[in-house]
Amino acid sequence: MKKNILVFPCGSEVGLELYRSLSMSIHFNLIGGSSVSDHGKFVYENYINGLPLVDDDDFIDRINDVIDKYKIDFIFPAHDSVVLKLSQEYEKGVLKCKVVTSCAKTCDISRSKKKTYEVLDGIVATPKIYNKPVDIQDVDLPVFLKPDVGQGSKGTYKAKTTDEIDFYLQRDPTLLLLEYLPGREYTVDCFTDTDGNLLFCEGRERKRVSGGISVNSETVKDGRFSELAKKINNKILFRGVWFFQVKEDNNGNLVLMEIAPRIAGTMGLVRCKGVNLALMSLFDMLGYKVSVLENSYDMIIDRALQSKYSHNINYDQVYLDFDDTVMVEGKMNLSVITFIFQCINNGIKVSLLTRHSGELNEILKKNRLENVFDEIFWVRDGSSKSSYIKNRNSIFIDDSFKERKEVCDLIKIPVFDTHMIECLIK
Repeated sequence: MKKNILVFPCGSEVGLELYRSLSMSIHFNLIGGSSVSDHGKFVYENYINGLPLVDDDDFIDRINDVIDKYKIDFIFPAHDSVVLKLSQEYEKGVLKCKVVTSCAKTCDISRSKKKTYEVLDGIVATPKIYNKPVDIQDVDLPVFLKPDVGQGSKGTYKAKTTDEIDFYLQRDPTLLLLEYLPGREYTVDCFTDTDGNLLFCEGRERKRVSGGISVNSETVKDGRFSELAKKINNKILFRGVWFFQVKEDNNGNLVLMEIAPRIAGTMGLVRCKGVNLALMSLFDMLGYKVSVLENSYDMIIDRALQSKYSHNINYDQVYLDFDDTVMVEGKMNLSVITFIFQCINNGIKVSLLTRHSGELNEILKKNRLENVFDEIFWVRDGSSKSSYIKNRNSIFIDDSFKERKEVCDLIKIPVFDTHMIECLIK
């Protein structure tokens, strides 16, 4: 029987990576939850909007209501504040289901940069902290200011002068004053099993960062990552997936920036090498002994904005052109093929409507498409395609503007060019 997993907040980059990690598993049923309407509703089939913010007084009560209603077995938190809150409430016995993260003490340490540096002082290199601006000499400039509790690059500043330091501290007196690390930045993805064994750690360079999120990252082999991971794992109690970030100082030494007992938004890089850290964490929580199987190839991940669409188009049949639509320059149009099989999955009739001038049956057989379509209309007498469309609860897809305009004018159904297919794919 499938276990029900609540991902909250599901529209964050972490929540979206969790969907990619778990949505195809036959063992789990995903339910996405958000406090505000976000991209999650375009991704998660089961989506709950309007949940309280993590700091709201009724947050846990409402989450417990969701747990009861949807019979939630595990919550996968997708934001650092949610990680801490849920872990604390679960250990108090207030939250009604398990949380996929480490213990509350670890989550508390991880949520604070200052606590992290204090706990790991003398174990791994951490940034030098300046207690007050007067402690900073000209030789120390520039310095880096960042919140003790925060994520990404929000609220962080690089100050090149003492005047800039004063300016940022006036805006937020709680900012930490840290040494500036000018070198390359890395994230190290890790996994620790229920017995405390560090089963996996792999570093990736954060080559291009946008809004604190690594949007271009590449696997890096460096023995120092494993050494740091073992030292951190021996000091702090982790369970399941976690990661830490390091950056090079002026001398090329790796200095710890932060740790987090959760999925990272760019963990898709190791997932696509075979290491699904979210899935491993769930199986570990269920008491299974997990192991790592990683392919040996190198990989680069590059991310950009991706569009998802919502529409009110209702149809139970698709009329579809062939040349330059299903097949383009002798190759199958993969977006159209995806859409065809989406229709098959949903019980929507797919009718091929083509003027193909060659041997249609042969080309369909050659491309393994002979049994894909519910019916085939092969127009060879020059008649209009619109005359073949009998179902008014249908849509028409054709690369020809002339054909689309005729069908739209006469049949008055939605018509689509091939570049529009993306809005039909769920």
